[in-house]
Amino acid sequence: MFHKNTEKLESFIGCNSAFKGNVDSKGTLRVDGVVEGNINADWVVVGETAHIIGNIIARGIVVGGKIDGNLMAKEIVEIKNKGYINGEIMSKKLVIAEGGIFDGKSTMQREETKVIELQTAEQSK
Repeated sequence: MFHKNTEKLESFIGCNSAFKGNVDSKGTLRVDGVVEGNINADWVVVGETAHIIGNIIARGIVVGGKIDGNLMAKEIVEIKNKGYINGEIMSKKLVIAEGGIFDGKSTMQREETKVIELQTAEQSK
């Protein structure tokens, strides 16, 4: 379930665990249990048995379970075939596997382009 760009696993909330409150973690956080609160981490991996009720901010988010909340990813949100998201997604890239469900609104962030104006020979005189 790990995305090829995920960093090493730093934190884990197991399938028999429930957590209420906000989570702020460095590195990769894997959730297989229930979290009621907001999550802020470098990478978030949501296992098939997970249910998150809250917003997630991360560099990348891989969803195999259920999320009721908004997601903001600097790089990518990937919804696996058993993943379900009910909320808004803001990301540069969004990948939804066949069978994955997304019920909400998606906003794709665009990288700012640097425009260089070239002067013609007449303008430089």
